[in-house]
Amino acid sequence: MDSEELAGRLAAQGWELVAEAADADAVLVNTCGFVDAAKKDSIDALLAADGLRAGDGEAAGAGPRAVVAVGCLAERYGNELAASLPEADAVLGFDAYPSIGAHLDAVLGGAIVPAHTPRDRRTLLPITPVERSASANIDVHVPGHAGAGRPAGGAGAGGADEGAARTPGRRRLTAGPVAALKISSGCDRRCAFCAIPSFRGSHVSRPVDDILAEAEWLAGEGARELVLVSENSTSYGKDLGDLRALEKLLPQLAAVPGIVRVRTVYLQPAELRPSLLEVLLTTPGLAPYLDLSFQHASPAVLRRMRRFGGSEHFLDLLGRGRHLLPGLGARSNVIVGFPGETEADVDILADFLEAAELDAVGVFGYSDEEGTEAVALPGKIAEEEIERRRVQITDLVEQLTAARAQERIGSRVQVLVEEVTDGLAAGCAGHQQPDADGSCVVRLPGPVAAGEPSDRPGVGGVPGVEVGDLIEARVVATEGVDLVAEFTAVLDRARPQAGRPSSPPAGARASVLVGRRGAEGT
Repeated sequence: MDSEELAGRLAAQGWELVAEAADADAVLVNTCGFVDAAKKDSIDALLAADGLRAGDGEAAGAGPRAVVAVGCLAERYGNELAASLPEADAVLGFDAYPSIGAHLDAVLGGAIVPAHTPRDRRTLLPITPVERSASANIDVHVPGHAGAGRPAGGAGAGGADEGAARTPGRRRLTAGPVAALKISSGCDRRCAFCAIPSFRGSHVSRPVDDILAEAEWLAGEGARELVLVSENSTSYGKDLGDLRALEKLLPQLAAVPGIVRVRTVYLQPAELRPSLLEVLLTTPGLAPYLDLSFQHASPAVLRRMRRFGGSEHFLDLLGRGRHLLPGLGARSNVIVGFPGETEADVDILADFLEAAELDAVGVFGYSDEEGTEAVALPGKIAEEEIERRRVQITDLVEQLTAARAQERIGSRVQVLVEEVTDGLAAGCAGHQQPDADGSCVVRLPGPVAAGEPSDRPGVGGVPGVEVGDLIEARVVATEGVDLVAEFTAVLDRARPQAGRPSSPPAGARASVLVGRRGAEGT
């Protein structure tokens, strides 16, 4: 999302995005600054970009003239990162995004751009959520909130030229029928292990009109499924003065022409009101899916984490969800090895996972994140023991989620097609979050001979399944958490689209943007 905002701003400010770093004047690495593996990927991406410039590899001598770090790692560490990584010509924070093109011009012109000075972004907006919506004139940029139908250019936060061309505030960087749509940023919770609020800031909801306009634009760009993202989706609307804003927004998004599925992720169990749960699981066009941030199941561990609930509460929540929608998909993440966690706590977690029937679970070993409360907590567990517990729970999860997938054999699923090749259609069923959970491969039928009767609804010959089609299929086998299914019908065909983006950004956890200054800027 942040990379697509940067791409939109650069395009509006006279820059051209190119496919190869060797052809670029500048490389922007949108870094991740939370977990150690993501930090390492970000540093590796910056070093790789500098390596091209330094003459390494096949593109020796033809690389970019500037390598710039942006994103969460740059925002969180700023001048500290710049001092330790001289390979980066500039380290820019979020507030530099509105004038990103000018910053790149300065770097290319030989100017020394001061590195970002980190600050706790929770202090930049009013403490009271409802006062934040009236703070648009504060010079604080919230990434991903450029706004659909607002100028993407401009020299400062909220300072765009009123006569500037209207843009959606982003530019799609990946082809395919699934697109993320940011509904809010930041978080007001104070989980003991999490540093994200300090560098992403307090919770800020996007205006409904901006979200709907961007959804319509994404549909016009070929998106068929919208994945609603934020640091905490269940907080949406509390700064708009309407705690039921998400309940009202979801049906409107599901009704956008061309959109066949809307999926909400990052739900906080403590904030999942019964009325919101009902909307999520009974509204046509919403994915039959709950992405619930449990983090653990032992009440004692959760209290030390500054979180709420426990095994009994979470099982009740899942039970109420399945009462509304039998067969729904559910995923979560859990942390093992948090300070003070006992073997009995691990047993509680294991028992919960066995009872919860989750379709996907991310298992993480605890590690200290500087600036968080957990760093100073007593009862630290040795790294070797944390890893043992992580492996134990991971092995259990793999067995449980594979068994859960097998329970779906014989059921019918709706699959959004992301790839078609060699008689197979690949995509995700409604209970599978793209790029996070399992996937589904659908065997397509061959041609039906002329005059031969067909019992396959909607086929009548070669089905002609295309990327973006929503199809129905019957599950016949599994491979771990992945499903294998037989085609039964096309439920909704994708409309032909022109000009879809063809090449995704490089990098796993770090997105890489490569740009060349337009002729008008030379």
